[in-house]
Amino acid sequence: MDLYPNSDLHALILANGGAFAENEARSILAQLITVVSHCHRKGVIHRDIKPDNVLFGSWNSVKLADFGSAEVVVAGEATTGIVGTPYYVAPEVLSGWDYGEKVDVWSAGVVLNIMLAGFPPFYLETAVEIFDAVLRANLRFPPRVFQSVSPKAKDLLRRMLCKDVYRRFSAEQVLRHP
Repeated sequence: MDLYPNSDLHALILANGGAFAENEARSILAQLITVVSHCHRKGVIHRDIKPDNVLFGSWNSVKLADFGSAEVVVAGEATTGIVGTPYYVAPEVLSGWDYGEKVDVWSAGVVLNIMLAGFPPFYLETAVEIFDAVLRANLRFPPRVFQSVSPKAKDLLRRMLCKDVYRRFSAEQVLRHP
């Protein structure tokens, strides 16, 4: 097993005191989504993307760890089961519907929100409250926190954290977003 002594994204967020500059968040997200896209092309849905599972070999080397909840699916098929971490789980997982690879895009969108704002988009106290907020998926950008975030970054967040799975971006679409 490779050793990644340079920490994980969660520790980096804590050390940074919250939010990153947009260009730093863009760099990390691009690397993460490149990995996610590769997984999806191979038929692998990670299902537990969160900062703790994003490791750094260096700033140019983002790795995705902990495939313990991952599922291998044949193209066009879906999976079921409630797995993941409360803040990062997609609404369709909580609804008990069959779901596909876009659950990873949702989770990566939550990670992006944390990198830009310093907190998750649906931040509440208990798992039940978090799940209710995720199911509503009412995404907001508090002006005092998001004042320095570009309209393009907010647009990307809206497309990654879209409750409608058919309108939610795929990993490839995220990579092509300006």
